[in-house]
Amino acid sequence: MTVPVFIVGAGPTGLVLALCLERLGIPFRIIDKTLEPGTTSRALVLHARTLEFYRQLGIADAVIDAAQKFAAVNLWVRGKARARLQFGDMGATLSKYPYSLIFPQDQHERVLIDALQERGIRIERGMELTDIAFYDTSALCTMRTADGNTGHCEALYVAGCDGAHSIVRAKMNIGFPGGTYSHTWYVADVDMTGPLTNGEVHISMDRRDVLAIFPMKEPGTARLIGQSPLEWNGQQIAWEDVNVRLVRELQSDVGNVRWFSTYRVHHRVADTFRGQRAFLVGDAAHVHSPVGGQGMNTGIGDAVNLAWKLASVLRHESSDSLLDTYASERMTFARGLVKTTDAVFGMLNSRGFTAGIVRTAVIPTVLPALMRSSAARRIAFRILSQTAIHYRNSRLSEGRAGAIYAGDRLPWVTVKDSNDNFEPLNGMRRQVHVYGDVTVAVCALCNTREIPLYVFPWQRDMRRAGLVKNALYLVRPDGHIAFADPRGSADSLKNYLDRPERRDRQPQAGAAH
Repeated sequence: MTVPVFIVGAGPTGLVLALCLERLGIPFRIIDKTLEPGTTSRALVLHARTLEFYRQLGIADAVIDAAQKFAAVNLWVRGKARARLQFGDMGATLSKYPYSLIFPQDQHERVLIDALQERGIRIERGMELTDIAFYDTSALCTMRTADGNTGHCEALYVAGCDGAHSIVRAKMNIGFPGGTYSHTWYVADVDMTGPLTNGEVHISMDRRDVLAIFPMKEPGTARLIGQSPLEWNGQQIAWEDVNVRLVRELQSDVGNVRWFSTYRVHHRVADTFRGQRAFLVGDAAHVHSPVGGQGMNTGIGDAVNLAWKLASVLRHESSDSLLDTYASERMTFARGLVKTTDAVFGMLNSRGFTAGIVRTAVIPTVLPALMRSSAARRIAFRILSQTAIHYRNSRLSEGRAGAIYAGDRLPWVTVKDSNDNFEPLNGMRRQVHVYGDVTVAVCALCNTREIPLYVFPWQRDMRRAGLVKNALYLVRPDGHIAFADPRGSADSLKNYLDRPERRDRQPQAGAAH
């Protein structure tokens, strides 16, 4: 039997892709070469846009309950406190989740795995992909089990969620250009006492390096990320080589080191995210510096973008060409993200004189002043939270209504006698939104095309969010706007839906264009 989707890799990206496909009713298999889930924290930060996706999947509350809120960042220079930046609820008018979370990846994966198990989905562990043969209508995947046996699976589509050393990418012969930053960094999960265990993030900077301390939910535990000492660069280092700074400069003491590792930071983006009948998702497609905690959140965004498009094609609602927009939309963001994080991380990574001045004088002075501005806080939240991601240049996007362009994320607003305008997105269905009054013609068109229509009573705060009264917004299953018309015209919506590159092959209930 041919499986519709074969997922390689059961990290956060592969697990979210699996949850999305299950929600959309698409059968799949998911394998991972490891025998057990990860036990180290690795990726750490979850942003608002990811929580909005998790709400659609019904797991946001479980994640929030298990995680720690990212409340504030304290800046230290040469062992002295210089500034405190308040981050809690920074996006209060922009999202139901106006904050970020600190949630170690091993705990995060456990929530995702539990959600899959509750839905009757089993991860096939100890199963390693060794080869892919591509044909016109399917791909044949060859696997090796932990005991050395060989197996095969024929799939209509393959999703490579198998990390930076992706075997899927290698078998697709797709390049992974980029580079590796100089200097070695270390990461440690520790039990710690002292003034830096107050449940907030601490960043210590001097002219030599940077050390970040992230609180875990369990009291007295923390994640440390720092640059290795200069004299140890390129050599094997141990915890004892870096512990001195905590004791001497930051008056803290580590009682137990649960995990310690060193690594080099890479910045790479694959030449394409699609090849034949396979896709690269998450770290298999892009890796970059940890600045802003963007990496894992970006992979999860990849998974959601790909999932609804796969569902639409596999239901015979859209042509296979819809899947090309996964690569074009997500590659544009990934390349921009790598360029941005490159600039910031280059300054953090450098031990040059200018970079040292920026770390010890410019950042502690300028950043607190900026963060006192409500406008700057909104901009910072939108960038860090990934709620500013848009697909305005996608061929799926058309139209504009006021400040909102097709391709933008739907603005979040609260609604009287209801929760908010994101609640209808929980089913991951294409839908039409009207804020104000809707015409009979629009109602009739949505009924004929079997597109859910949601009409929200007009409120003044909707205008502040950028929405236009009586305008029509066709919203994709991932919460981005596909089509916007300020006149609320049924004819304009029909023309959009009937264009050959967007036309559905048959009437459908709530799938994507």
